[in-house]
Amino acid sequence: MSELLELTAARAAECVRAGELSPAEIFSAYRERAEADDLGAFLWLPEEPPRPAAATTSADPPLGGVPLAVKDIFCVEGAPTTAGSRILDGYRPPYTATPVERLAAAGAPMLGKTNMDEFAMGSSNENSAYMPVRNPWSPDRVPGGSSGGSAAAVAAGLAPWSIGTDTGGSIRQPASLCGLVGLKPTYGAVSRYGMIAFASSLDQCGPITRDVTDAALLLRHLVAGRRDPCDSTSVDFPEEIELPSSHDLGGLRVGVVPELSEAATIDAGVKAVFDAALERIEELGGGVEEISLPHSEHGLSAYYVLAPAEASANLSRYDGVRFGLRSGDGDLLSLYERTRAEGFGDEVKRRIMLGTYALSSGYYEAYYGRAQRVRTKIAEDFRAAFERVDLVVTPTSPSVAFRLGERTADPMAMYMSDYCTVPMSLAGLPAVSIPAGLSEDLPVGLQITGPAFTENRILAAAHALERAFGFDSSPARRPAAAAPGR
Repeated sequence: MSELLELTAARAAECVRAGELSPAEIFSAYRERAEADDLGAFLWLPEEPPRPAAATTSADPPLGGVPLAVKDIFCVEGAPTTAGSRILDGYRPPYTATPVERLAAAGAPMLGKTNMDEFAMGSSNENSAYMPVRNPWSPDRVPGGSSGGSAAAVAAGLAPWSIGTDTGGSIRQPASLCGLVGLKPTYGAVSRYGMIAFASSLDQCGPITRDVTDAALLLRHLVAGRRDPCDSTSVDFPEEIELPSSHDLGGLRVGVVPELSEAATIDAGVKAVFDAALERIEELGGGVEEISLPHSEHGLSAYYVLAPAEASANLSRYDGVRFGLRSGDGDLLSLYERTRAEGFGDEVKRRIMLGTYALSSGYYEAYYGRAQRVRTKIAEDFRAAFERVDLVVTPTSPSVAFRLGERTADPMAMYMSDYCTVPMSLAGLPAVSIPAGLSEDLPVGLQITGPAFTENRILAAAHALERAFGFDSSPARRPAAAAPGR
């Protein structure tokens, strides 16, 4: 089993095609690991391996039967789906989310559903209604959020790869804190059908993996080159996703943003790793120059108006009448009030109230309208920047993984975890986080951003840098002092 767990997902799929491994062996090995989860990474495991997807037409599926951990925000027919919230207790969807369906059809059966911050609202996975998730590098620290369960499962070797969702950084930030690759695709590149909504103009599905090749392989089948008629915001992807092979950055112009890399919120250790990454970019033939995204410093403020506003509308459907938790037997208003009071956690309530206030009569233009204008300015800043450079690099997270409970009493400190990732979400741009080194013996992520639909470009650059950094994400070779459960 230890040798199998050393394999990347792409390599495991190759072994299946070569007849060296069987999908049943791989699923069994990871199922055994997932059952021993002591990090809180999984919320649900199926009683038996799922049958091959009906849509699979190849006897030799491209993903080789390598199982997939699925964030519990994706609906899967017949499987409990909670979005990390008590208000969806007992809900079993009658349909399957398009991303899960596409990956299953390509040969990646679901291993289980992973833990998350409630309705994807959080940066530490401490907002789960069920249990917090622990970071495999140091169990007294958070894995990041909201896709913390998906990241912890891969980092600990409980799953070979996973999918999560990213609204303001919820794939990239946990990937950074857990020493993994996390990709947020261009908005609209991946269908949102069957993905429980937080903020519909921002939410996007993407992979969390041990290396860049695995991320590209999953993305290829998530995109599948075509829009989903079930999601009006999805689009035809303009080119096939390539498996990256670049070894250098020759000719690439790389922009560095002082507003996002030199802010007071960036820890000194993170800044040191980032500066070393810039030197490596130059060694690989990339040209580094300073650019400005002047409105990016207002990104967090705009995000925490826009995302809660959309959440307040999206979460109004949870009323105790149609599905999930129902609390109280009195009149209808009492049913609504008690169900939502008991079903939602504190952070979800906080954001619903913030969003409802921002949308209320007399305040709409002062808050929501102004935040939308800031969003437009941020998108314009990026467009201007990409006239000068090919890619933009920043730290992914201002800090390494912080301790459990360290920021729960201070929502603003928690929100600052998304400082470097939110501008890309507001602009709808693709961005990938790759591990660039260690600070305090914990992983530090480098974020690479490109123009819309340039996933191949950013993955190629990430692959070259990944080889240069030589970061070992294998759970079997992690220092013993940081092993899960220690």
